[in-house]
Amino acid sequence: MTDGSPATARPPIAPPSVLGDPARLRALADTGLGAAPDEAFDRFARLVSDLLDVPVALVSLVSADRQFFPGAVGLPQPWSERRQTPLSHSFCQHVVDLEAPMVLPDTRLHPRVRHNLAVDDLGVVAYAGMPLTDLSGRVLGSLCAIDSKPRDWSGAQLRTLADLAAACSSELRLRIALDGAQEAQRRAVQAHERLELLAGVSETLAGTLDVTTTLRRLAAAMVPLLADWCLLTLIGPTGLPREVVSVHRDPARTADVDRFGELLRTGLSPESVIRAVLRTGQPQLGSVASLADVARGTTHPEMPTIASRLGIASYLSVPVRGVGGTVLGAITLVNGGQRQPFDDRDLLTAVDIGRRAGQAVGNSSMYGEQRHVAEVLQHSMLPRLPVVAQLELTARYQPAADRVQVGGDWYDAFVQPGGDVIAAIGDVAGHDIEAAATMGQLRNLVRGNAFSRPDEVGALLSNLDDAIRGLRLATAATATLVRIRPQRAGVHEVTWSNAGHPPALVVRVGGAVEVLVATPEPLLGLARRSPRSSQSTSLATGDTLLLYTDGLIERRDRSIDDGLVELAGRLAGTDTLPLSELCDLLLASIHHREDDTALLAVRAR
Repeated sequence: MTDGSPATARPPIAPPSVLGDPARLRALADTGLGAAPDEAFDRFARLVSDLLDVPVALVSLVSADRQFFPGAVGLPQPWSERRQTPLSHSFCQHVVDLEAPMVLPDTRLHPRVRHNLAVDDLGVVAYAGMPLTDLSGRVLGSLCAIDSKPRDWSGAQLRTLADLAAACSSELRLRIALDGAQEAQRRAVQAHERLELLAGVSETLAGTLDVTTTLRRLAAAMVPLLADWCLLTLIGPTGLPREVVSVHRDPARTADVDRFGELLRTGLSPESVIRAVLRTGQPQLGSVASLADVARGTTHPEMPTIASRLGIASYLSVPVRGVGGTVLGAITLVNGGQRQPFDDRDLLTAVDIGRRAGQAVGNSSMYGEQRHVAEVLQHSMLPRLPVVAQLELTARYQPAADRVQVGGDWYDAFVQPGGDVIAAIGDVAGHDIEAAATMGQLRNLVRGNAFSRPDEVGALLSNLDDAIRGLRLATAATATLVRIRPQRAGVHEVTWSNAGHPPALVVRVGGAVEVLVATPEPLLGLARRSPRSSQSTSLATGDTLLLYTDGLIERRDRSIDDGLVELAGRLAGTDTLPLSELCDLLLASIHHREDDTALLAVRAR
């Protein structure tokens, strides 16, 4: 330590080995005291100064490399402001080393301390120090009286100093006990928070089947409760990161942590901790970390610079394991210098989270694959729309959110040999492979039953009832069947029949919306043989006929009738929208996809 004092040729004093005893240092730390004034210990120093009539009195606590004074009277500058000295200026270290009082009438005559720099720099000539101990008898420091001239310490003075040291030790023990109680309370709170976190993580991970959403929700659950910032890494087929989600507790650091995560995907060196976890599946704990660790673990020179802004003082990294123990990725937590370093308890918590995350990621991946297969299968069952000079046809199909089953919604349109266009839409009950298979059969029956036949659409649906019963198709289905007779110019004739399906709508030129309401008729295949009715309307140039399934209007919190009114209101004034934009607008209006949705729109040209 440099204090402006002249250089000296005196040999340095090696600190006693007892100063570095870990148990003693832990007890010293548990006092919560440092190089700052503390009123209780300043009071002890004043009592020593008054009762022993000395100019300087100190409550001195000794660490492995310094002594500091929570209580002090009479120190000269700059020491009175600093409230600490290096061991080169410490007499109290010898009280700790000896674990006994040290009483010196004239320090300049004592071989153990005569070269101590405190003799000249602090004017320590006479010294009397009594040990300050914890409950286990470990000496933490000294309560000392100091005079700037030689002094014969009387027995009464030393007894007074010993009594005050005993009282001062009691205060230290109270501080340690208070710190222990606070630490126990802190650990209890942490344990409770971790239990809540683990329960919340399970609930969070169960709330979605989308991998990216899973990772972001997990990161948000861990920061800031467990860490200042975190990186969630998933690996691809090559074993290297393919997706990284990064979160920092400080929103102002979002750009930095996102950039760090982006560079991480391609910037891990062979010495990277994360890469080691991904390769071996073994967790890593760094209770002390620095930018040098980042530099060793990365190949992008920008990453240590970013890490310095994000803060790094400790880290841990644990594997995300899937079924069978396969490593799917890693969770890396980082703390800055203002937070306690990670310990074994943190590591165990993170390992548990990694295990739960692995199950969720595995389920999400399986769901994604199944959903892709289901959507491909569903779309393979949907037809290609015909091209008709007098009509524009557009269709959409959208599966329900967070579900991998194929559904029973369908649409169809085809041209009769005479030029009429048959359009149909329907919904088979159920959301599984059986419903999809029945949907495919029903659509083919509609085609086979209607193609090349001039019958009214109501009669065609009656024949379809017969076919369903005759083929013993165990199904409940709704449908609307429409025949459009295109005209080269003027108005197109439209007839329709509805078997328990939501009513079709017509958006007229000018924006008015007409609901094609008909007498309610039963679902397909459920009624006894009875004629079905046909209804008629027309489409002028620019009019749009909309067929749809109930996923467009049905919600748990409202009736279908209310949904129909809302849909009609949404369609009002949309007659000038391109047909594809109109269909996209309708699908985008579904905020919570609770059911599959099919649309078939026909506009007269």
